[in-house]
Amino acid sequence: MSYFIQVILSSQKHLDKSLDYTFLHPWLGTGLLTSTGSKWHSRRKLLTPAFHFKILDDFVEVFNNQSNKMIHKLLKKADGKPFDIFPFITLCTLDVICETAMGNNINIQDNSESDYVQAVYRQVSSREQDFLTKFTTSSYNVFSSRIGALVQYRQARPWLHPNILFKLLGYAKEQDACLKLLHDFSYKTIRSRRKEYQQMKKNTTFNEDEIIGKKKRLAFLDLLLEYSEQHTALSDVDIREEVDTFMFEGHDTTAAAINWSLYLIGCYPGIQARVHEELDSIFGDSDRPVTMADLREMKLTENCIKEALRLFPSVPFLARELKEEAVIDNYRIPVGTTVMIVTYQLHRDPEQFPNPEVFDPDRFLPENVSKRHPYAYVPFSAGPRNCIGQKFAIMEEKILLSSILRKFRAESVTRREDLRLLGELILRPENGNTVKLFPRE
Repeated sequence: MSYFIQVILSSQKHLDKSLDYTFLHPWLGTGLLTSTGSKWHSRRKLLTPAFHFKILDDFVEVFNNQSNKMIHKLLKKADGKPFDIFPFITLCTLDVICETAMGNNINIQDNSESDYVQAVYRQVSSREQDFLTKFTTSSYNVFSSRIGALVQYRQARPWLHPNILFKLLGYAKEQDACLKLLHDFSYKTIRSRRKEYQQMKKNTTFNEDEIIGKKKRLAFLDLLLEYSEQHTALSDVDIREEVDTFMFEGHDTTAAAINWSLYLIGCYPGIQARVHEELDSIFGDSDRPVTMADLREMKLTENCIKEALRLFPSVPFLARELKEEAVIDNYRIPVGTTVMIVTYQLHRDPEQFPNPEVFDPDRFLPENVSKRHPYAYVPFSAGPRNCIGQKFAIMEEKILLSSILRKFRAESVTRREDLRLLGELILRPENGNTVKLFPRE
């Protein structure tokens, strides 16, 4: 199975996303996620330096500050009573991405009713709930992605694909309202940061150290503005596409990964005890912030995250539309075919992962990884179109997860056999992540 996946993902020819991704265009335009051909190649080359390790190092401060705010809120819930921790983690990751992508600390964790949050998340309408109950065995999570849910809802219903029907049935109006708020926020921030950038150029000389964040922490947006002036002209629309793409890819996926990691660790007390031991060996009883050196020492914590991403990959499937014929196992797959890669199933291949349903972080010890096919595990995709922000994601996930486990012992309430999964754009637990938290002594 892994070889078949390699044929598609490793190819420089099969780079085009499937038609399903076109429903993201009103929101994300043709940024790095959705673009193809020469535009994708040029954007990928342009954006790669934005994920230089020195820039990621500078973001550690943001990860620490926002996770501390989350911990203060969780302290009020650490009384052994069950509650859904998913929204707490999601709001934290949204704060992180707003600050790292936009340079805006908009304090979402203390203002979850803000217009921006309401555009991204929403209660499900009764019409959608009734429809889903009638035609499917599951329903949307109450705390679900608003714009993402609209996209997924449309993708799954062919009669909503034509724009005229999408409009006549009222969905376009809701989508347009969400997009206006999200895009207005992005454009307002771009204009403001561009003005600040121009003023800074007048007052100081921008050098390489500043570009990589050594003297001043620059958001992803600031780096795009700098690249626009130094390398190529990027319009506000171009910059908005990439910032919105980073916002989309960089918080929902990360929130899901942290929640699944915490859920699984909460199901396995023995593994949680080992994680606590690792964190205690690094931090003792200190409340100090996490450093890059600390992250390198969190080997078991990272392996728990990787194993959670194996069992519950944030992106449960990938899709390509073939622009050239592909040959897989002597079968010729014609041009125009949509090839679907279901990572959820790929990661359960018993030849690559014996006893695949067992949560075993030691699968990711170096000696075990070396025995597997390189395309057996692709939570961040693989090949030329792999996730450009995967190091950013793993760093954030390690800091937020370790911050929780340094303070608390977690017990997951839902048994594995009782889990109900919700496969939207992101893989979520249908009923949230209900846990019990206990302060560590």
